[in-house]
Amino acid sequence: MTGKNTPVDVEKRIRGIHVARQPIFDRNLKLYAYELLFRSGFSEFYDQSDGDLASSKTIMNSFLLFGLESLTGGRMAFINFTRKLLVGEVATIFPREQLGVEILETIAPDEEVIAACKRLKNAGYTIVLDDFIFKPELQRFVDMADIIKLDFRISGVRERQSLISQLGHDRVRFLAEKIETQEEFSEALTMGFSYFQGYFFARPEIISGKDIPGYKLNYLQMLREVHKSDADFGELEDIIKRDVSITYKLLRLINSAAFGFSTKIQSIKQALTLLGLKEFSKWVSLIALSGMGDDKPEELVLTSMSRARFCELIAPRIGMRDKSSDLFLTGMFSMLDAFIDQPMKEILNDLPLSEEIKTALLEGKNVYRTVLETAISYEKGDWEALSGLRASLGLDEDEFPPIFHSSIGWASRIFTK
Repeated sequence: MTGKNTPVDVEKRIRGIHVARQPIFDRNLKLYAYELLFRSGFSEFYDQSDGDLASSKTIMNSFLLFGLESLTGGRMAFINFTRKLLVGEVATIFPREQLGVEILETIAPDEEVIAACKRLKNAGYTIVLDDFIFKPELQRFVDMADIIKLDFRISGVRERQSLISQLGHDRVRFLAEKIETQEEFSEALTMGFSYFQGYFFARPEIISGKDIPGYKLNYLQMLREVHKSDADFGELEDIIKRDVSITYKLLRLINSAAFGFSTKIQSIKQALTLLGLKEFSKWVSLIALSGMGDDKPEELVLTSMSRARFCELIAPRIGMRDKSSDLFLTGMFSMLDAFIDQPMKEILNDLPLSEEIKTALLEGKNVYRTVLETAISYEKGDWEALSGLRASLGLDEDEFPPIFHSSIGWASRIFTK
């Protein structure tokens, strides 16, 4: 690219650009990468039928404003490439160690495409075959592939096992896509898949009669206490001070750059006075939820936090500024069942949350639920659902990219404190 781009220039060119992300995990449920999903507006879907290379490059230019680091936290980014993007060598915009070049299943391995892929391979880029179904004519792609993605929704057990046995693990690794249950994850592990993508990490593995670990019960008890309608400053201070870990984490968080207090906060009482009861309860809840996630993938905590922030930032835009803390809690608790491995209804029976929050978390219909579904739809890159949701909230589509990127940046900063 030539010339210099000011932030204003870039912002004008990415107006209407939407970037979502889906996590990819390794066999130990450690975050390995994100797949980045692009749309250039809710009514103009960005897919393989979009042959305009210039508009595709505009999408790539969104990184001039957002930055790849802010989207992935330094993890690798998997991005779908159309034929024109491959041949046009758009991939070279990205650092090779941070990019997985996903070759769409609709791309034919003609000489021009193969030559472009070889150049990327020789330059050190990771080549990924997306939604792969083996055909003899695709062997040239297979010979260059580092990772092959298999869709668990459309491929059968025999087909998956045959392909893995045929290609082996000496050079190529396999990614199980659209894993949505614990059973599917276990099956993919047994088959020898190296990476996993889908929403299984957020689904609780509920076993009848399963006990909640003691330390999680302690956190749950704390959540009950901080959300009591009749809780007072003195009572809350006593509750928090009983747990050294919570006290340490809370004071460390409140003294971080995220808050920007000019004086050092040295006590729970001081924090309560400065933050107020509602805000204080919100931050204690966040720390308690983080503690509950010690045995879970870190992405579960990050997603809960970014979702909470997303909901909070929407509040003033829909005339609910005074309910921003409630919307924050709605987003944060939306995966509480996955943290505790218990049905959401049972968990909420013991938590003194408002009826509006409980209704939203139990998938009832109210504005809290609409805001939550908006956040979830953006996370998933479900642009069709998002179009209807944002219309019902009276929001403009261009409001979402800065909210989303601000949310994931905020969650990453808080989580690493």
